[in-house]
Amino acid sequence: MSEPRSVDPLQRRVVLVLVLVQVVGGVGNGAGLAVGSLLLKDISGSSGWAGMAVVMLTLGAAAFTIPLSSLAARAGRRPALTLGWVAGALGAAITVAAASLESLPLALAGLGLFGGSTAANLQSRFAATDRAQPEQIGRSLSIVVWSTTLGAVIGPNLTGPGASFADLVGVPDLAGPMIFSAVGFGIAGLLTFVLLRPDPLVRSADAAPAPRGLRAALPYARGRTLTAMWAIASSHAVMVAVMALTPVHMEDHGAALEVIGLTISLHIAGMFALSPLMGWLSDTWGADRTILLGQSILVVAACVAGTSGSSQVQITIGLTLLGIGWSASVIAGAAKLTNSLEVSTRPVVQGLSDLTMNLAGAFGGLLAGLVVAVSGFGTLNVAAAVLTIPVVLLVLSGRRVAAGAV
Repeated sequence: MSEPRSVDPLQRRVVLVLVLVQVVGGVGNGAGLAVGSLLLKDISGSSGWAGMAVVMLTLGAAAFTIPLSSLAARAGRRPALTLGWVAGALGAAITVAAASLESLPLALAGLGLFGGSTAANLQSRFAATDRAQPEQIGRSLSIVVWSTTLGAVIGPNLTGPGASFADLVGVPDLAGPMIFSAVGFGIAGLLTFVLLRPDPLVRSADAAPAPRGLRAALPYARGRTLTAMWAIASSHAVMVAVMALTPVHMEDHGAALEVIGLTISLHIAGMFALSPLMGWLSDTWGADRTILLGQSILVVAACVAGTSGSSQVQITIGLTLLGIGWSASVIAGAAKLTNSLEVSTRPVVQGLSDLTMNLAGAFGGLLAGLVVAVSGFGTLNVAAAVLTIPVVLLVLSGRRVAAGAV
């Protein structure tokens, strides 16, 4: 077995810049995620609208993925990521205005633009692999994912200070954290534009043109690439569906806003804090095995959360496990996806993967509200657990095919 090559100094610089940006941007994402569903419930006066917060965030992210990946293929990662962060800042500012005006349509539009920050956040992990050596792809992207931990855990716990700040500036309490989101995204965009040099995706002038656009990406969605995309999208749908209605479930059982924020922050910590371990497992133990581990943890999480009732401790444990299962599945899936593609085709296919991931999340968030309204939070978790079955079958089938070809 050959020794791993040393890390390219330019690659090290790219990862360090992306880490810094993710910390700052993560504060904005965490703050907005914690109050989005509650804000829509407050504006509309109905719990039925609560799930639409995550739906709009994920639809917004989905709408940005292909344009941002095509822009990256044409002009580099720096302008693409900058645009995503700036769009998120504008969306957070619009959402603050919507809360003050009690305008549901304006709030939905603001949350859609907010999703641009999610698209930038997701594509940052792929930017970390542009110069990475094949045997270090899992670890490179996982370090950037991990760096979101600090900001994302801090963000949900800004609900209390956000409410106090909201009183100072004369906006509704739930709009306060959204102000923090706007500032965080704005700083993330500025740091990206100023510091992400040289651009990790800029290629030589004589390189073949990279494919751009949704149609150009579709032919590559097959075999190992398709399995990776399915694992990422399905795991995200499971996570979003359960997480989206957890604040409402907890509020209905009498949990304080600070406790809800703590639960979401621990969930986000589960998503990101162990990501370097997941990247290492993917590189050394294998992406397929790590995906299967993630699916197993998602099933356990659904069982714990779905039977929590009014227990705040149990729902917190369930949500933390949900984040860990998501981390294993999505990081290993992203590494498998990247390793299955030629360098020139990666940006647009990675964009397609993020598109399907966000559409799956939007679908999961939308159904979550309907399922909980009709049959309750426990049934939602049963449905989430069932979604892991196709992923397991696809991965095992792919491994059998690979073994038969040897």
